Amino acid sequence: MHFAMAEKVDQAIAAAIGRGEVGIQVAAYHNGELVLDTWGGLADPQRNIPVDGDTLFNVYSVTKAVAATALHIQVDRGLVDYDARVADYWPEYAANGKGATTVRDVLTHRAGVPQMPDAVTPELMCDWEWMTTAIADLAPLAEPGSKTLYLSMTFGWIIGELVRRTDPQARSLGTFIKEEIAEPLGITDLWVGLPDDALPRVAVQKNEMQEPPADMLPPLFLASMPPQVALTPAVFELPEVRRAEVAGVGGIFNARSEARFWAMLAGGGALGDVRLLSQKLVDSLRTPRINSEEPDPVMFGIPLPISSGGFWLGGDYPPVCSVGNPRAICHPGQGNSIGWADIDNNLSVAICHNRLYNPHSVDDDPLFPIARAIRECLGLD
Repeated sequence: MHFAMAEKVDQAIAAAIGRGEVGIQVAAYHNGELVLDTWGGLADPQRNIPVDGDTLFNVYSVTKAVAATALHIQVDRGLVDYDARVADYWPEYAANGKGATTVRDVLTHRAGVPQMPDAVTPELMCDWEWMTTAIADLAPLAEPGSKTLYLSMTFGWIIGELVRRTDPQARSLGTFIKEEIAEPLGITDLWVGLPDDALPRVAVQKNEMQEPPADMLPPLFLASMPPQVALTPAVFELPEVRRAEVAGVGGIFNARSEARFWAMLAGGGALGDVRLLSQKLVDSLRTPRINSEEPDPVMFGIPLPISSGGFWLGGDYPPVCSVGNPRAICHPGQGNSIGWADIDNNLSVAICHNRLYNPHSVDDDPLFPIARAIRECLGLD
């Protein structure tokens, strides 16, 4: 690790903390080598516990990138076809008009089922069988494949059940991720379903989300993330939720583990002598989905830059401004967590933090200067 790089990024971390951030971890790989692993601030301000390299963070929708990658592994193995119907692998999913839904429809958030089941509670959300049965029973809000409706939470259970149903060992998604992604890559902390012994390492969150009052939120937004299971500390700091495989939004990672995951994708599916995906498949993951400029009524009518592989693409606006390259695949998470793989430059970065805050512009994003400092130090900006 270059001292000058770490020093410059540490200065950017300190500046971000001065702008309201609480605790931050940053890690980066370049050309398959770890070039940055640093941190600052507090994991628990009340008890004055500092962040260290092993601190874990809720990353919310960054989890979707790992879940999607598990499905891509199944495609590469010939166990799943993107153009096949979900019901070909999960027959119950065909209920109530969803029979034509394809795997690609789910990956690109065009499956038409952004809504969580009406009866969901935090406890039921932790019950995989209950959730997948309830989602299979949903009626689509739009004809599958016809319209973008962001699968804020349902994405994880649909993708995860596809992985489970096509895995010869019928492993849960969290187990599949551990055994087929994390362990082969030597990753220790990429958790979808946190073990009890890791619970004390999770950073305490500070919620500074600036959403309008509930009665002013789009109805589809509320349906996709109902208040009783909203992406807030009140729900996601519950021990039972941390233990559960909440596959689209429940990931708990640290930056060095997450950056190593992205490094595999930045390297075209391989890291060192370990290959998880073919180069051809990885190259396809950054193709923009069809109708990419279509406003998404779940997400305030904003067009979302999503690829055909279920990732987001970089841009010059939050929540993806830190990524830089518009050809890089990434995934943001609630509260401004972010991780990405810039395949053009074989660069991967993960930024984990415990302040939930959604910036409204590049200038309003305290994490953007951290990303810029990394690229400047590597001569990529």
